[in-house]
Formats: sequence, structure tokens, C-alpha cells
Amino acid sequence: MRKLFLTFLILSGILSQAQIVRKYSNEFLNIGAGARGLAMGGAVISNQNDVYSPMWNPAGLIGIERDWQGAAMHAEYFESIAKYDYIAYAKALDHKNGTFAISVVRLGVDNILNTTQMIDSEGNIDYDKITSFSQSDYAGILSYAFNPGGNQKLAVGVNAKLVYRNVGKFANGFGFGFDLGALYFADTGWKYGAMLRDATTTVNFWNVNQKELSAVVNGEEFNPAPKDKMEITMPKLNLGMSKNFEINRDLELEPEAGLNIDFAKTAALISTDFASITPYAGAELKFQDMIFVRVGVNRFQTVTDIESLKRKISFQPSAGIGIKYQGLTLDYAITNSGVGGSNFYSNFFSLKLDMGNFRN
Repeated sequence: MRKLFLTFLILSGILSQAQIVRKYSNEFLNIGAGARGLAMGGAVISNQNDVYSPMWNPAGLIGIERDWQGAAMHAEYFESIAKYDYIAYAKALDHKNGTFAISVVRLGVDNILNTTQMIDSEGNIDYDKITSFSQSDYAGILSYAFNPGGNQKLAVGVNAKLVYRNVGKFANGFGFGFDLGALYFADTGWKYGAMLRDATTTVNFWNVNQKELSAVVNGEEFNPAPKDKMEITMPKLNLGMSKNFEINRDLELEPEAGLNIDFAKTAALISTDFASITPYAGAELKFQDMIFVRVGVNRFQTVTDIESLKRKISFQPSAGIGIKYQGLTLDYAITNSGVGGSNFYSNFFSLKLDMGNFRN
């Protein structure tokens, strides 16, 4: 088994050297899932402990100690142009052998105008040849979390991901990869979390339909097919620490702060050729473990103002609320999806069913 795993790592390394590396490949899997985590700006790396954990830190699944949980989320971006959906199921295994989960993710934009055939080979325009297509990204995720050696202070989790991406009749691609997560519960009450996304890199293989994509006008070809048919998603590291504080008998506050690390040069506050580091923070205020108020801030970066051409710091704020009754939890989040304080806001709704609480 060890030899097989070593061979896989070597092959992954060879492929990543030989093929193209995309800085933002499979970025839809970095959005997260569950209105709780999104309202807190992703500040749940160390404190998400339910069926939504695979999208933040699969080790958090260990928090499901009995029965099963189901979840669903729907969101719409940019005035409903893009739609994002998540559905998942998680079950605690017998004899404390960990927790298993399966998740499905989709991000899609529908009714995109296809104008590639609008102009014929002689340059004539025919608007009747305009059609429409959809661009969709899908992912199926199998997750498993456990306590190594029965150590209750440590939890480890893994995601096995299968990705399918479709651009109408023009192209489609398949990918696969793994995420690794860990949680450590200190005696002081602090929780420390780490999530390594695309731990062995995620490989995507593309198939391009050149006949549908290209157009020849007056002997000149437009929209030629790209030469690179394979892309590599490099690892990303998320680190977080949190602690639950009891304010009084009814109120509790759980803040988290951490770092998101991309192993590439980006517009992050701290950016080098090797890695870029962005801080994040969020908090959840609980009332009788029934009503929740959440805030968060994330995606700090430096951007250039279009008018003044001056560099400034941009960030993405978020907020949300939640209500829990027995084993049913309904959450809502709103985030600013634009850059530099734009007016693009996205709304997220998520629902969680915990059969362990219903049967308790």
C-alpha cells in the first residue's frame, strides 16, 4: 500500500511539472458550503463539525457522533446569473470507526449566447444562427474522518474528489484529487484546524470540440482550440484557530481567525513567488443554542482603483443568521461578491437535518 501511494505521488509530481498549472483551476470548490461558514467569512476551519465540513475541513465530520445528517444549499450570484448548489449526506459509523460522507456540488451559468456560428465563411451575419449553451462545474466528494489511534484530541479527515466540467458542446473535462484535513482539541478549549486542498494537486483532462468552437471567416480561423489539454490545480492551505466563550447562561461567542495560503503569486496582502497569504476572521454569537448571529471578513487583497490608479486594500465582508429547532437548522448568509466595495451581493440559504437530535 505504501509503495502504491509513493508511486501515485511521484506520478502526480511528474504530471505537475510536465503540464500547465492554472492559478484559479477548479475555483468553484473553494467557495465553501453552508450559510454558517459563508456568513463567517470561511472562519470555520477549526469549528465546523457537521455535514458541511467536507467543504471546509473534512476532519470536522468527527463531530457527528451518532446517526446521520443531511444538508442542502442554494445560492445565486450576480442577479441570478450563476447558480450554486450543494447537497450532502454524512453518517457516523458503528463502534466509533469515524464518519463517512458524500457530497455533490454544482456551479452553473445557463442561457449563454453562442455567437460562434453567427458569421459564415464569407463574412455574412445571420442572427438566426445564435443559440445558447450552459457552462457547469460539478464535483462528487467522498469524505472520511476518524480519530487516529482513538486519540480524542486529534481528528484527521480526507476528501476524494471527482470533478466534471462542461462548456456546452465546446469542451468538457474530468478531474480527480484529494484534500487532507486535521483538527486538534487542546485542553485549554482552543481548537486548531488545517485544511490542505488539492494535496497531491488535482489533475483535469480536457476534451475540446474544435468543430463547434472554431469559426473560419474569409480564410482566417477564430477561436482555435487550446494546445494544453491537461491542467493542474496546485495545493492551497487553510489554517484556523477558535475557542467557544460562555458569556452567560444563555449567550456563547465563538470567534475564529486564521490564514489562507495560496502557493502562487496573487493579489493577496502578502505575496511572493512561492506563496500568498491572506488573513480572515469571523465569529458566531449563540443564544440558547437556538438562534445564531454571524459576521466575517475575508479575501483581503490589494487592487488598483480604475479612476485614480492608486493601490488600495479590498476585502469581502459577510454576515448571516440561523435558527435551530431540535434537529432542523435553517441558515442564511449574505456576502459582497465584488471587489473594492461594489454592490454585487450574493444570498445563501442552507438547511441541515440532524437525525441524531430528532431521535435523542
